[in-house]
This record gives sequence, structure tokens and C-alpha cells, in this order.
Amino acid sequence: METTTQHSWRRKLAQQLDPVLNPREGLTPLNALITLVIIIGIVTAVLQTEQTIYQGNESWFRLSELIFGTIFLLEYCARIWTCIENEKVRSRWRYMLSWVAIADLIAVMVAFSVYLGNGGILLRLLLLLRVLQLAKLGRFSMAMECIFVAVRSRGYELLVSAIFAGLLLLISSTLLYLVEGPHQPDAFGSILRSAWWAIATLTTVGYGDVYPVTALGRFLAGITAITGVCIIAVPTGILASAFSDAINTAKERHRKLPKILERDKD
Repeated sequence: METTTQHSWRRKLAQQLDPVLNPREGLTPLNALITLVIIIGIVTAVLQTEQTIYQGNESWFRLSELIFGTIFLLEYCARIWTCIENEKVRSRWRYMLSWVAIADLIAVMVAFSVYLGNGGILLRLLLLLRVLQLAKLGRFSMAMECIFVAVRSRGYELLVSAIFAGLLLLISSTLLYLVEGPHQPDAFGSILRSAWWAIATLTTVGYGDVYPVTALGRFLAGITAITGVCIIAVPTGILASAFSDAINTAKERHRKLPKILERDKD
């Protein structure tokens, strides 16, 4: 009786932790809670970088670190205990050596990364991978699949756009080097130095830290800026159209899926 009860609890916990065993789409309540803890942990790491917030509250940050670490450690142990409920897992030892379990173990170590200083804060961002892992099923997965399909279906067009952008970057950098180099050697003294200005102009960022001063240089800069608008618009339009097609295809496939399943039953 005790073994049966233990197995029942393990099965229920496994369904909450393992997205594969989840009978419904999307995050389970427990995985949603873990995702919330991860987000709070990342926000805490961001706040820690502000000295006016961190100074005087060091003990609170260290306490929160212990809480996050304890939660992730319990989660890791629970996943090891329940992993055998998944038919694809042969043994707990094999699961512990899998990349999924290793990622969970890294998450536990990263949770205590506040003791590593700023390097630990950078490691905390790795917890975002845990969010992607927990949300690998459901609508999130469908959206990510649509993005991958959209990029893959328009790979040739995007490659042509990238080549055209690279050529335009090289040409504009070379022209500004020839025209502005003698007047501003610090900013345009080489093609590589001119490339920084070209990148800022073609992407329509326009920091304003470097700009041409000659009439011809300004004329070329104007042409580069106008062309930069087209450079941004072309891949944006390509991806928008491909993403829309991928979404419509996915919706149509999901709409026909119940009919196919009913046909197979018959």
C-alpha cells in the first residue's frame, strides 16, 4: 500500500515537472511557478548591479540567493526522483548524465552565483535557458516553430539581403575613407574606422559621435542613410510575409489534426 501511494505521488509530481508527461498543452502550475522564480531571480540579479540598491541590502540579496538555490536544488532532486516515470528514461543515472539534467544542475549552481560577484550575475542569465526548456511545449513551441520555418523558407532571400548590405557597408566605408579621411583621420582614417560610421548610418541608429564635415562627404552620407532605410525594410518585409505564411500553415495543420485522428479511429 505504501509503495503504491508513493508511486502515485511520484507520477503526479512527474506530470507537473516533465512537459512530456503533461496531459495538457502549456506550462503546468508547478513549472509556471518555477518560471516565475527564475524571472524573479534574474530581476534580483539586475537590481544587484545598482549600487544604490545593493548597498545596505547585501544581507537581503544573499538571503534571496539562498532561497533561490534551495528551490532549484529541491526541483533538481524532484526531477531525479520522478524521471523514471518517463518511459524513455531507462535509469536515474542515465538521466543524471543527460544534457537536461546537467542543465538543471547548472541552474542550481547558477542560483548561488551571487557569491561570484559580477561574473555570477552574468551566469544568472543562463537561467533564461531554463525558461525555454520548461516552455518547450504548447503555444510557445508553436510560435518558435513558426519563426524557424519562416527563417528557413526565406533563407535565400535573407542571404541575398545580407550580401547586399555587406557590399553597401564596404562601399560606403571606402568612399567616406577616401573623402573624409584626410580631414578626420581619427574617425575616418581607415576603412575599418569608417565602418563604424557606416554601420550606425545604415542601421538608421545615428549616434552622432562621428559625422562627415565636407560637402561631398555629407552628400554620400545622405545617400547611405536613404539606402539604409531600404536595407532595414527589405529583410523585415521578407520575414513578416514568411512569418504570416508559417502561422497560417500551422493553424491549418492544427485545424485538420482532429479530423485526421477521427479518420484513423474509424
